[in-house]
Amino acid sequence: MTTENQELRKAGLKVTLPRVKILQILESSDTKHLSAEDVYKALIEAEEDVGLATVYRVLTQFEAAGLVSRHHFEGGHSVFELMPDDHHDHIVCDSCGKVEEFFDETIEHQQEKIADKYGYKITDHSMYLYGICKDCQLEAS
Repeated sequence: MTTENQELRKAGLKVTLPRVKILQILESSDTKHLSAEDVYKALIEAEEDVGLATVYRVLTQFEAAGLVSRHHFEGGHSVFELMPDDHHDHIVCDSCGKVEEFFDETIEHQQEKIADKYGYKITDHSMYLYGICKDCQLEAS
């Protein structure tokens, strides 16, 4: 049994060809954050007969099953990443849409201090920073 089949079964999902192919694309992509359209294009390039509506449906099923995490970036830009093993935040280029992951202990500590100050216990959080990446800044000069 393949790793993809095991992951799907462990998540309580029936093993189907579209699910296996989409999971393979998410696992093998150089880019960690893919839109549904990115996944669809990769399927077309691999000559797989899976429609865009199926891609959206499968990604939503993967999210509900805890296999992927969906991020809603500004401008309606929504991307998926395999459920990370560790916490991280994101910085997104407003120009090209590139997404970088980062972790900063100082930021994490400050969030805990703020939660304590207001009497909260943090159960979850996400941080998205927006800016212009180095490559896009060079192109603009």
